[in-house]
Amino acid sequence: MTESKLAAGDAAPEFTLPTADGGTVALDSLRGKRVILYFYPAAMTPGCTKQACDFRDNLGQLTAEGFVVLGVSKDKTDKLLKFVERDSLTFPLLSDPELAVHKAYGAYGTKKLYGKEVVGVIRSTFVIDADGKIEHALYNVKATGHVAGLKKKLGLA
Repeated sequence: MTESKLAAGDAAPEFTLPTADGGTVALDSLRGKRVILYFYPAAMTPGCTKQACDFRDNLGQLTAEGFVVLGVSKDKTDKLLKFVERDSLTFPLLSDPELAVHKAYGAYGTKKLYGKEVVGVIRSTFVIDADGKIEHALYNVKATGHVAGLKKKLGLA
């Protein structure tokens, strides 16, 4: 399975996805804002919880700097709602069970897991500029310490 990866300067693939609370988010509705779009394997797992809570804990600073944070997983909206409620997450979690948006961003495909090649969600983060272009495309990120590293890359640390 060959995956196409996005790079800085590419147009961010458009999407409209359902949110945990029953709404929807469309990327084109966020023009004029910088977006941090991150893909994670599964709600309520240890690494994904750590990463989501890290974004939650840094949301004030990210929002003050003009960023919108969106998390995307293949989980259904009812599971996402439980995740939001359990961990008091204060940014939208989007549901992509058909993996169409994951694949458009290159966040689903072959990866190494415990030394074996498997096909699955590739933990990835994209920074999208106010015009809808990719500023940063970060693949195979670690759950722990990722937000701190991202803030450094964005000049916010």
